[in-house]
Amino acid sequence: MSHLILVRHGQSQWNLENKFTGWVDVELSPQGILEATEAGELIKKLNLEITHFYTSYQLRSIRTLKIILDILKIKPKSITKAWQLNERHYGSLTGLNKDEVKKKLGEDEVHKLRRSWDYPPPPLDNDSPYHPKNIEIYDDIPRDFIPNTESLKSTYERVIPYFVENIQDNLTENTIISAHGNSIRSLCKYLFKIDDNEISKLEIPTGNPLILEFHQKEMVAAKYLDNSRAKNLIKF
Repeated sequence: MSHLILVRHGQSQWNLENKFTGWVDVELSPQGILEATEAGELIKKLNLEITHFYTSYQLRSIRTLKIILDILKIKPKSITKAWQLNERHYGSLTGLNKDEVKKKLGEDEVHKLRRSWDYPPPPLDNDSPYHPKNIEIYDDIPRDFIPNTESLKSTYERVIPYFVENIQDNLTENTIISAHGNSIRSLCKYLFKIDDNEISKLEIPTGNPLILEFHQKEMVAAKYLDNSRAKNLIKF
């Protein structure tokens, strides 16, 4: 048996402030550091030898993985950072407070913008300091690949090809991916074969490892390690 561990980063500072974050690079909050630490302790109890390590380009995801690896006392030869595992780009919503947006647009519209399969927010202006083109960590990404906004569908369309080409063949060995709510939601849609309507109901908790068990690359079991914060849509 082999395992794929999916971990959404611990709470970020903008999660705490209830802001749409997307591709903006923000640090973990104190609570997020605690969540990442608890994730590491939960994974440690599994006593797994982890071989492959993936994260996004974003600090909150990288920091979460580092905290986990420190607890596991693992010093990997390499960690693969992939922008394709980044959070969904929230377009012109980036940096706005979610409650204020709800007051302006209404709860139904905000739910549709956040959770529907193919309904992106309006694009973010290229001159915005929050645009990825103006954030240094993305300087090595070809400009044509950097979005102005994304739906979950367009997020899925970058996450899954990367996963299939670069990660899926590693599933005969234990692998960990530290990523984000919507990149992990995309992976779950693919791995659990969740349809376009049901995926809107899937919540991904921060800092709660989801462990998938494989036999010859076929998934045979799945569970959250912290059952008290597990979400219920994933059925196996």
